[in-house]
Amino acid sequence: MVVVNTAELILTGARVVTPGGIAQPGWVRVSAGKIAAVGDGAVPQGPAIELSGRWLVPGFVDIHCHGGGGGSFTSLEPEQTETAVAHHRAHGTTTMLASLVSAPLPELVKQIGTLAELTADGLLAGVHLEGPFLSHARCGAHAPEALRAPEADDVRQLLDAGRGTVRMVTLAPELPGSRDAVRQLVDGGAIAAVGHTDAVADEVLEAVDAGATVATHLFNGMRPLHHREPGPVGALLDDERVSVELICDLVHLHPTVARLAATHAGTDRTILVTDAISATGAGDGTYELGALPVAVVDGEPRLADGSLAGSTLTMDAAFRNLVRSCGLSIPAAVAATSTNPARRLGLADVGEIRPGADANMVVLGEDLDLQGVMHGGRWLAEPA
Repeated sequence: MVVVNTAELILTGARVVTPGGIAQPGWVRVSAGKIAAVGDGAVPQGPAIELSGRWLVPGFVDIHCHGGGGGSFTSLEPEQTETAVAHHRAHGTTTMLASLVSAPLPELVKQIGTLAELTADGLLAGVHLEGPFLSHARCGAHAPEALRAPEADDVRQLLDAGRGTVRMVTLAPELPGSRDAVRQLVDGGAIAAVGHTDAVADEVLEAVDAGATVATHLFNGMRPLHHREPGPVGALLDDERVSVELICDLVHLHPTVARLAATHAGTDRTILVTDAISATGAGDGTYELGALPVAVVDGEPRLADGSLAGSTLTMDAAFRNLVRSCGLSIPAAVAATSTNPARRLGLADVGEIRPGADANMVVLGEDLDLQGVMHGGRWLAEPA
């Protein structure tokens, strides 16, 4: 990865997506790793890069990702996490959670401990536990033997292992003790997310009333929508308190379904995630997701029974898919890939192009192809 220092720089001529709208042509002044000023009038004096009508959007924020570039977050080797983060940063994801899959508690505690240190070093924004408090009926690519109902001591052990870095935990609300676990997670500073669940709508709403605020990859790994029993999909999508994750790789969700969900949830509640695994960017072959073997053919990771096992998606591709294939606007895609996930995590310095925010930005071409990535005021890939 090429890192170019830009202590002081002005990006000019771009269509800049800001919280107030699109500045076109706009400019952004970067200083000491921060966005110092944004405008659409006279360009300040100083060293500049002309972006010639290209799009300038905030760095992407991914709250559900298991790895990439051949590296997995379940590994106890920091180098694998560094590899995965580098791969996704090269595709515009400048802020991310490391997602873990269900495993025995002692193993999870070790994995969380490793990731907590890397979070403290600034490599990650925290840890997401996708399990082990999931439904056997909707376990997907989670080892069934690792699943369990949440108990207070177990939840406390996992939170303690993270030392404040466990930012989100996915659970199935129909499991015994789940509502108490939701409250315990929220009180412990983590987001409670609903996923991998066979719950009916009323059980889901009880979890939301207890404090759950995220739907883990809506539609996938949950009881499907039915016109007489809306289940998790209907309950989560229709509740204004809940942000909904969508895997917009056009495999997990048909474009029509993604468009319907994003349109109903609106620009404030839709969050795109990759759910990417180590195979992302590493080619077809055989990989592991937790304890399960995964075969990747034509970029689609699947278990032996044909079930999808994460994705090989990157966030720049998800952004393009949401606009090109699902018909959403570019500002809506910015909200879904940057602003909304940052706000849900409570991160004040990322997710928007505005004065005072971290200088994390992505340059996109006319066709929304990735042309540049800046992280903390430094180019990881400098636009031509």
